[in-house]
This record gives sequence, C-alpha cells and structure tokens, in this order.
Amino acid sequence: MLDQQGPLLIAANHPNSFLDAIIIATLFKSPVYSLARGDVFIGKIINKIWHSFNVLPIYRISEGSEKLENNYTTFEACQKLFEQKKIVLIFSEGQCVNEWKLRPLKKGTARLAITAWQQNIPLKVLPAGINYSSFKKYGKTLILNFGNIIEQNELHENMASGKAIHEFNKKLKIQLETLVYEIQDNDPETLKRYFFKKTSFIEKAILFFPAMIGFILNAPLYTLIHLIIKRKAADHYDSIMTGLLFFLYPLYILLITLMVVFITKNLLAFFLLLLFPLSTLCYLHFKNVIPANKKCKTKIG
Repeated sequence: MLDQQGPLLIAANHPNSFLDAIIIATLFKSPVYSLARGDVFIGKIINKIWHSFNVLPIYRISEGSEKLENNYTTFEACQKLFEQKKIVLIFSEGQCVNEWKLRPLKKGTARLAITAWQQNIPLKVLPAGINYSSFKKYGKTLILNFGNIIEQNELHENMASGKAIHEFNKKLKIQLETLVYEIQDNDPETLKRYFFKKTSFIEKAILFFPAMIGFILNAPLYTLIHLIIKRKAADHYDSIMTGLLFFLYPLYILLITLMVVFITKNLLAFFLLLLFPLSTLCYLHFKNVIPANKKCKTKIG
C-alpha cells in the first residue's frame, strides 16, 4: 500500500464509475475522501451511507442549477480535510465514460488546489491514470499510473486570476495524457499490447481443465447478474456488477457447497470453498488477462 501523506489531492481520469474510487482508496494506507456525482445523494439515509464511506457530493448543471450552490459546502469540506492533512480524490474530467482516452478537464480540480494554496495549505496534487483492459467483460486487467507531484511553486500566474486555472489544467493535462492510455474501439492490437501477455502452449494445456471448471462454476451467477443489469447499467456496469458480486458471490459459493454436502453426505465437498476461487484464478490466467508486468504501476514523484 502507498504511504503518501496529506494534504494530497489525487487528480484522476474517470473511465469506470464508482469502481475507480474503490480501487484508488484500497491503495493508500490513509483514508481517501472522494467526490461523487450529486444525484446519488438522495435522502438523509443514503447521504449518511455515502458520508460513512468518505464520499462527498459534487453537483453538475445537468442535475439542476439550484443545486450548484451545494458545491461550495463540499469545497469547504475539502479545504478542512486538507488542513487536517487528509487525502481527497477528484475525477478531473467531471464525467464517467467507458473509453480509452482522456476527456477535457473541468475547472474543479484547479479551483480546489488553488484555493488551498491561497490559504497557505501546502497541498500536493498527484495525477493518476486509471486504465482497464475492458469495461463489460468477465475478468480484466487494471493498470494504474501515477505521475509527478504538482506543487504551488510550479504555477507562475497570479493565483487570483483565471489564468492560474488555465495554467494548472495545462500542467495536469500534460501529465494525464501520458498516464491514460488512448486506444480506439476498433484497435484490438493496441489493447492486447498494453494489457495482455502471451501464454505458451504448455501453460495453456496445464490451465485448460481447471480454467473450464472455474468457468462452469461461476457462469450461472455471473450470467444471471449480467442479464439483469446489462440494459440499464450503461457506464456503471462494472461498478454494479462488482458491488453485487461482493455480496452475492460468498453466499453463492456457500450455498453450492452446502447443497453438495447435503446431497453427497461427504464432508470433502467443503473443498469447493477453495475450488471456486482457485479455478477462477486459473480461468483468468487462461484468458491472458494477467499481464507480464505488475498490474498496478504506483511510482510517485
């Protein structure tokens, strides 16, 4: 895990909904507070749940101009977090789209950073590029690239001017363009070059049978969830799938195991509790989704 200390603002692209925030949060030893679209904060109970997960709302004009004032409250909360040397994650594109490219940057990241610097908070900004091998396929590789820290002394424009925001976004964009892979939808060769490794025939032969076992064991649950969410999930498909599997997969394994134990009257059936995850790992290797290099590149600075 990364032992980066705050005050820190992580500025990342946003290709895969809530899954992006979950992945980044798991990499840091310190808690990571993230900003999420305001339309998911519906009702007091839901708001409390989101806040318990260190998620703060950020509203867009598409969610109603009357709600934009609430962003001041969120920005003030972020400044207090920076004063407490906390870590905040913001998705600088301001929108989630399942694609392999960097979208235009909004001004929110620059405003957060510049406001902190104007208050003499020694904030550091860490660019992060999140890259997935797929968005809606079973099994995927993630490559997370971190750039160089951006600090106050790198800005030459007056902090009170709009030019400072432009200068900041320009510096951030230059870094993110090197961290976020740009791949056309109809370019499978580039996709393979970034995310997949070649597997030898011998390795394929060894993995074939355990991989097929993993496919057969897991296909029913995955297929059922896929059929339920595929039409409505859109760019949130992976996040919804991951969230449902997080809760349902342990229950699914336990249910199948208990059924087999009940039918066979053989306690060796509890071996299924190990067979499920191990055979799944074999299937992922068989599909070549495990890259030859590290799955997460976390060099900072």
